[in-house]
Amino acid sequence: MSEPNASRSPLALAALATVALPGLDVVATRPPRTPGADFDVVGVMDATGSRWIVRSPRDSAAGAALEGEVALLEALGRAADDDLLTFDVPRPAGFAPLPEGGRAMVYPELRGKPLPIERLAAGPGLAAQVGRAIASLHELPSTVVADAGLPTYDADAYRRRRLAEVDEAAATGHIPPGLLRRWEHALEDVTLWRFRATPVHGDLAAEHVLVVDDDVVGILDWSDARVADPADDLAWLLAAAPEESLDAILEAYALARTERADEQLTARALLASELAVARWLMHGVRHRDGAIIDDAVQMLLELDEEVTGQPPIGYSEPVIPDVAPLPEVGEDAADGEDAGDAEDWADEEHTVASDERGEAGDEDLGDHEAVADHEDAADDGTTGIDDGEEVEHSRSAVAPSRPLWRRTSELAGDDSDTAEHAVVEDDEEEFIVPDYERTQPRRGFDDTPTTEFPPHRT
Repeated sequence: MSEPNASRSPLALAALATVALPGLDVVATRPPRTPGADFDVVGVMDATGSRWIVRSPRDSAAGAALEGEVALLEALGRAADDDLLTFDVPRPAGFAPLPEGGRAMVYPELRGKPLPIERLAAGPGLAAQVGRAIASLHELPSTVVADAGLPTYDADAYRRRRLAEVDEAAATGHIPPGLLRRWEHALEDVTLWRFRATPVHGDLAAEHVLVVDDDVVGILDWSDARVADPADDLAWLLAAAPEESLDAILEAYALARTERADEQLTARALLASELAVARWLMHGVRHRDGAIIDDAVQMLLELDEEVTGQPPIGYSEPVIPDVAPLPEVGEDAADGEDAGDAEDWADEEHTVASDERGEAGDEDLGDHEAVADHEDAADDGTTGIDDGEEVEHSRSAVAPSRPLWRRTSELAGDDSDTAEHAVVEDDEEEFIVPDYERTQPRRGFDDTPTTEFPPHRT
């Protein structure tokens, strides 16, 4: 991974904006509320009141990611114009060359504000809009991402990639044995990994989703986009969205997809949210950050405790329909009406059994064979009552236990590049030239999506 360059001040970034857009008259700057680590980012306002975002990569890895993102944004912009996407994306308006190589990008600031995830609720509304927005991305052809030169995986290749990540984390000695077995079991269960790879954002989080009222109007920060597992874009919701909103999100998502239902989608999303903790550990290892490593180790221990005793990821409870109880035929029903009913039932079963065999037995033999036929039917999985209808054991997936892990502002703040540049409705704050401090690195060539950094519990 290349060494980061010195951070650029807001005034320096404003100067880059005037180079990228000749004639731009910058009158004020505004820093991001949660500055990123791969890019220097600032908001600027021109003399007409228009707002712009300037993004300058801090190292060569971020510069390479920016180039892929630019190519993708052009294709995504066309998809949005054709109503294939239900939201807008940044539209690059100009570029400024950097002395160390690479270039900075300038684009109009998108309207909206970051998704208030705590507002997601059951039923139609914002939760359903989030599900539909993600589905519209997953419905795009894979060539949209592949033609931009971004990574492309099929289902098996992505499974092997995840397995390699687990092996790498296990080599540190910090993964609890029970948790490691849980992950390896899920990664080696090929029935979980039968899906069609789709374009994915790869770094979805609340701060990257812009909303106005109950509409998703924009999605930011596409540098981790790829063709991969669609479950990755749902993992953050399983980890952070209110429990009551999940059905609305997943139902709206499923209805907007043309693919047949992926029964293991939520199981893989659960796995992705757990593997976020391992990726956080490796982020600390790669950057030799002891505080991150210690934090990740503690989270791994807590996660191991949480999942101990839980069924394996992707496990489905068998669903057995109710079976009508057998009428009682015995000593207790020897007298009165009960005895008469039992005899009538036995006579009917005797008649059916005799007709099927082409012969008739005496009444006592008929009683015995009728009960035996019913018991045999129950033994081989049928009710023996409704035309031999078999008792089915459904393999359909059930929603896994919801993980108790949350992304806090501590992590989200360090990992966001542009999310907090959104235009806030009725925002009265003035643009200023602030002190600009950098935070710890977010990712580099190690391809560590920030959405998979471990959420903390609330």
